[in-house]
Amino acid sequence: MILFRQTDSRYPFLWEDDQQPPGRWHGQGEGPAHYLADTPDGAWAELLRQEEIRDPEELKTIRRSLWAVEVPDEEAAEPELPGQILTGGPGTWARCREEARRLRAAGASRIVTKSAALLSGKAQGWRVETGLRPGPSRDGRVHVLFGPRPDLVGWAAVVGGRPGEELLPRVHHFSRPVR
Repeated sequence: MILFRQTDSRYPFLWEDDQQPPGRWHGQGEGPAHYLADTPDGAWAELLRQEEIRDPEELKTIRRSLWAVEVPDEEAAEPELPGQILTGGPGTWARCREEARRLRAAGASRIVTKSAALLSGKAQGWRVETGLRPGPSRDGRVHVLFGPRPDLVGWAAVVGGRPGEELLPRVHHFSRPVR
């Protein structure tokens, strides 16, 4: 299967050691953990959510690489957590990390779950029918692969690019504090 990952253009598409910053599914020193989306929009949405980018003007400053990564079809564990934890902000990440540790202890080297960065049903893509039209609604998926993966092959689909403005309203942004 082909999955997608966006990265800083100065770096490869995968981490090679455990020095990456902690994320939803791994803590400090528990990497490498490779987060890949099932759509290009899902990969871009991860960036927009993490960086809290909401304004189309901010998109103009983004210069990232988008990689298409060939990943073997392997068995993947699915986390057993409520939807609001799977898609919640950083305050929910401790529960996700605990679940990832449980799954890894049970032998999982890969998990797959609903994208936290895309709104439900917004991994819809596009089709051509009298012009460009939104494709069918579906949920985005994220695959997290644990450990070094020198077996994976990636292709730079975009170097120095950015997502389009049409993606911003489909991103599941972190909640802003009420003032």
